[in-house]
Amino acid sequence: MLIIPAIDMINGECVRLSKGDYSSKKVYEKNPLLQAQKFEDIGLTHLHLVDLDGAKCGSVQNWKVIETLCSKTKLKIDFGGGVKTTKELELLFELGVDKVTCGSIAVKNKDLVLDWLSIYKDKLILGADCQNYLIKTSGWLEANELEVTSFVKDYFNKGFKYCISTDIAQDGMMKGPSFALYNKLQQAVPNMLLIASGGISCFSDLLQLKAKNLYGTIVGKAYYEGVLSLEEMGRLNNAC
Repeated sequence: MLIIPAIDMINGECVRLSKGDYSSKKVYEKNPLLQAQKFEDIGLTHLHLVDLDGAKCGSVQNWKVIETLCSKTKLKIDFGGGVKTTKELELLFELGVDKVTCGSIAVKNKDLVLDWLSIYKDKLILGADCQNYLIKTSGWLEANELEVTSFVKDYFNKGFKYCISTDIAQDGMMKGPSFALYNKLQQAVPNMLLIASGGISCFSDLLQLKAKNLYGTIVGKAYYEGVLSLEEMGRLNNAC
């Protein structure tokens, strides 16, 4: 199981939110490159990079940070947040982003996403963030009536291989991940390469997720609040 550290950006700074609430923003590092280099130096190989400005307004905003992280590190970056056009998608890959997460756009413009999938295939990740098992979009500000397992299964059947899923009620709360959500998704779509996100509270949570044979786990606030150390994250990642 990959340990994937997260950098969420607002105004070019590394921040974290609680339950997706933008008013709960806390800045942890003004220079995302310095933070990314810490992850790289400990031996982590992947980075989950989210443009919260882009997720909220519907178009990618933090282009300079993206370009800097791609050019100044060797981390395999999966990016999400506001990707709505083919031009944006192409530019992200040109800059060196490894994968792009399709979240809101997968709900709002399925035909476009399937066109992208026919071209980019495994370079795309399905984003399936939910509350009470219902998908939420646009920086988690818009609710939908789409049930998460049906949503993921449909896109898996269309060819998506990877999925990041967050239980919004757990995100940033450090009260433990939503094991029930991941059990539900694994039962519905056992061959999907699932990446857990949200709620990590301790090293034991990572061990339990690893035992479920998930593809990866994203670590955010637990690291930034000092609950998990870089050394612990690096050690478990290297043991996987």
